[in-house]
Amino acid sequence: MKKPHHHLDPTQGVGMALAAALLFGASTPFAKLLLTDANPWMLAALLYLGSGLGLAALRALRRLRRAEMPSSRLQPGEWPWLAGAIAAGGVAAPVLLMFGLSRMPAAGASLLLNAESVFTALLAWFAFRENFDRRIAIGMVAIVAGSAVLSWPRQGAVFDWASLWPGLAVLGACLGWGLDNNLTRKVALADAGFIAMSKGLVAGGVNLALALFLGAQLPSLPILLSAGLLGFASYGVSLVLFVLALRHLGTARTGAYFAVAPFFGAVLAVALLGEAPTPALLLAGGLMALGVWLHVSERHAHLHMHEPLAHAHSHVHGGPSDDGHHDHIHEPALPPGTRHSHSHGHTALSHSHAHYPDAHHRHRHG
Repeated sequence: MKKPHHHLDPTQGVGMALAAALLFGASTPFAKLLLTDANPWMLAALLYLGSGLGLAALRALRRLRRAEMPSSRLQPGEWPWLAGAIAAGGVAAPVLLMFGLSRMPAAGASLLLNAESVFTALLAWFAFRENFDRRIAIGMVAIVAGSAVLSWPRQGAVFDWASLWPGLAVLGACLGWGLDNNLTRKVALADAGFIAMSKGLVAGGVNLALALFLGAQLPSLPILLSAGLLGFASYGVSLVLFVLALRHLGTARTGAYFAVAPFFGAVLAVALLGEAPTPALLLAGGLMALGVWLHVSERHAHLHMHEPLAHAHSHVHGGPSDDGHHDHIHEPALPPGTRHSHSHGHTALSHSHAHYPDAHHRHRHG
């Protein structure tokens, strides 16, 4: 008979998603400052290159110290998912964001980035078949309403396409990142650092080549270093935490928690850049806050069946990080709490407990 399962507290994934959100949220107002001395396309490239190079340096240091056991590697069939994620979220999205940000206030752009969670969830629900309920759907409606209030042109009664375009560019970036998030979910069990580093190096390199081809110039050394450091923290470390959160929470829920990033960015923009908190900004913020609260207060538990499964990813046996789904035997035995990675199997199991659509709970709902 199988031993009783205890389950990992989902607050670990929530904490990772919120930390990722705070780091990414800070990027918008700081990038707005850098745009005064850098071409938008060039800045997008430098942010991602800073992310990739910083994570590559960290991985090199870890190998020299040999402080950790090897993490899971991408399987042959997973490379196309990663390539698609890099193209959508690494190449296209940051360029659209920088062009939109260069033509609208940073606080407005920060709140408009909440649309990323909407696109992430819609794609997760209808394209990738992740479960959702009425509460989650209402939350997304509130976030969409906030985005509409924020992006609607406000130059009199005339429908001004010029004022609408920057908002559409930011929304296009959100769509790219929403697709990126769902494709990354397909490889989330692999080494999170490698995934984030690959995105940074490939996307940064492609955008740098395109920016130079289109006539953009490299900025001064202080701006270049500032962009690299900002990219490392707000894109690199943030993405690693986001990928780790995907394992625990699933795509739509991680996107919902990540939706606090624009609120943090908007508050920082008001404090750092002196931008006024307009009535539209406050109304949009209230609607988005309602949507985020409906998501983070969700509770989901029911009797469910685990089908037999074989895969490879980083996990532990025993200790507070044991999720209760890894009770296989090792020869020789590992000390409790040792994080390691290898191919392993899960036998069929039926039980009930609170859970998110994480790596071990991707079952369908009626």
